[in-house]
Amino acid sequence: MGSGELHAVVLGAASPEVVADCAAQGVVAVHAATNPELTSYAAAAWAAGVESAGRASRSTTVIAGARTAATRSSRTWVLAATCRWPRTWSPVVSGEPLVVERQVVQGNALETMALTDRIRLFTMAGHAVAPEDASAPGGAEVRPFEAPLQPGDLAARVVRVEARESGDASGLTSAKVVVGAGRGAGSHEQVGQTGSRIAPDLYIACGISGAIQHWAGCASSKTIRAINTDPDAPMMTKADYAVVGDMHEVLPALLEELA
Repeated sequence: MGSGELHAVVLGAASPEVVADCAAQGVVAVHAATNPELTSYAAAAWAAGVESAGRASRSTTVIAGARTAATRSSRTWVLAATCRWPRTWSPVVSGEPLVVERQVVQGNALETMALTDRIRLFTMAGHAVAPEDASAPGGAEVRPFEAPLQPGDLAARVVRVEARESGDASGLTSAKVVVGAGRGAGSHEQVGQTGSRIAPDLYIACGISGAIQHWAGCASSKTIRAINTDPDAPMMTKADYAVVGDMHEVLPALLEELA
């Protein structure tokens, strides 16, 4: 993004659907890398592609979407290191100077910081800001380019993608509604710092105390409703709505009411 214009970068072929979506969002130009090596994820190579497009468009702010810690750490750290750009992942608080707010201490605290460098890079976690329609459609002019790749840029890359085995919790990260339960409810997929990170529209935490590690995995949820017998549990104090009670009694009553 430069001079108030919104540009997009596509690493690989820019399909008509992508171009149409960019136009609807007010994108002026779509920079499409033609390197065949960029069709599969390679951190350093993708960084080179984004850097090349950013410099060509004289962008001052580079924004990317992110849903997981792995995405934030691997992709943006490499991009920031390669381009020597400061980076963060946060909702925007104000424009100029660019002030952002991000989670720190495993999601247990919020930090407000100003990005004053000429080129700023940050990613947006799910539900960090409410989406808004563009005031007017953009031209979305497709501008092909070839990213200047070095041999070492492809040293680490994705060579094969396999589907997860059925029966796991692979849908957690994309689910609109997630219901979580504490260990007392039985075996379940872990949500937290070392497990899945989620950003649903609604997260119902049942019998979960809300330790820092767990909060780091669910803090991006749009709405959190907690059920716990302990009114002072961290999850109860941080939730948008809290019900003090036994989950084994509250949930059946809730399901009966919804039936």
